[in-house]
Amino acid sequence: MTEPARPGPPPLPLRALIPNAITMLALCSGATGVRFAIGGEFDKAAAAIVIAAVLDGIDGRVARLLRGTSRFGAELDSLSDVTAFGVAPALILYLWALDDLGRLGWVVALALAVCCALRLARFNTALDLADLPKTGGGFTTGVPAPAGAGLALAPLFWSLAHDGALDLDPHNRAILVAVVTGVTAFLMVSALPGWGFKSVHIPRSARLFVLAAVGLFAAALAQAPWMTLCVLAVLYGAAFPFATLRYNQLRKAELAPRDSGD
Repeated sequence: MTEPARPGPPPLPLRALIPNAITMLALCSGATGVRFAIGGEFDKAAAAIVIAAVLDGIDGRVARLLRGTSRFGAELDSLSDVTAFGVAPALILYLWALDDLGRLGWVVALALAVCCALRLARFNTALDLADLPKTGGGFTTGVPAPAGAGLALAPLFWSLAHDGALDLDPHNRAILVAVVTGVTAFLMVSALPGWGFKSVHIPRSARLFVLAAVGLFAAALAQAPWMTLCVLAVLYGAAFPFATLRYNQLRKAELAPRDSGD
């Protein structure tokens, strides 16, 4: 007697595919940036990474909004991040500047890609969780992959804003890019706390000023996109040490009641 056929898995709702489609667009945008870099179109290459960052910022929110979160989506997002914010920026920077340092330049480019992959692997497996900043405080652990790509590409943003000013001295350009890329790679895999959206609290009295600043930022991005992105990257990097100080203050305040109770 033959066994009855087992029912197959239920059909997948369309809403579950939309976030994954956005993630794939981010991956393709980052990979396309490499194609532009090979052709010497570094402005388009940088723009492709920026577009990938925007798409990466909305895919998770769309997934939660549509209730389409899944383990598959989380793994796909990590693979996309490695490609768009690790491998692609590393190749773009190598083709633009690091090639002038020879083998050392390639090592620096590899460091960015490898550290991005290690960061995402640590995030997925929660490796050394006891040493990581508490997510409840809204802090990130190290520099997130999209922000890391922005930091590493800051010299390219600046050069594009000044009509290729760094291209006049390829050797010094390569040294500058190597230093910025190396520091970014270190920050990606570090356990230092960084600013997250949830860790920043705006006083109610300042909300109008914040909204005005957002409007000014949008206007600056439309009028001078490369300089605006460069300034944004520099400000983020400069604010990183203050995130560590703020986290340590909150940590001490949290431990103070326990110590007094003992």
